[in-house]
Amino acid sequence: MINAVFYSDQVISANEKVDIRLTKLMRERGRRIGYVPSGPDPDLWFYSEKRAYYARQGLDLDIFYDLDRDHDSAERDALLACDAIHLSGGNTAAFLARLRRSGMLDRLRNWANDGGLLVGTSAGAILMTPTIAVDALFSNKRPEDAKDSAALDLVPFEFFPHVQAKPSYLPDLLAYSTWNSRPIIACPDGDGVVVADGVVECIGDPFWLSNGSVERVRETALAALRP
Repeated sequence: MINAVFYSDQVISANEKVDIRLTKLMRERGRRIGYVPSGPDPDLWFYSEKRAYYARQGLDLDIFYDLDRDHDSAERDALLACDAIHLSGGNTAAFLARLRRSGMLDRLRNWANDGGLLVGTSAGAILMTPTIAVDALFSNKRPEDAKDSAALDLVPFEFFPHVQAKPSYLPDLLAYSTWNSRPIIACPDGDGVVVADGVVECIGDPFWLSNGSVERVRETALAALRP
């Protein structure tokens, strides 16, 4: 059964409620989190920031898995032995390409389907859904026109982060929802989604878009959506 935590943004105090849910899930598993960056981080600046963030919650971000270099089976096994794996924010399309090229897309999908806990921020969260099509909006394109966008496909909805950042995002997503059969959860920074034990739980006040309609989902567990 899929277990996943979706952050719109992460290293901000507004995420406290999402953080609490994550730490509760981690207490049932352990403290070790592996980190998969979306792209180059030669000075480990982003990794160090995230490591300090998790340390404040009593969690250990102790493996940095660079998709741009070759790894032996022992290194891959060490990542997949972590109690959770964090997928960073960044360029979603480039991240997806790196996952495919490294062979990790299928490995992470299998690991998650076997009960592993994935944590995604922004691009990393989008990647946990069936497609990264909504990412097209960040470059002023249409999700309907997205090609070769299939992602990890772990949940039956799409996820859009940072919806508060631009007034056009919500109407554009609403138009896309009339073309797309899957619901879309659009999150402002500070809100999130937790999938655990077959239940999709919206944290905060995200938007729920489906078939051309939109509503706010306030602190609601959506048991009907079972990955």
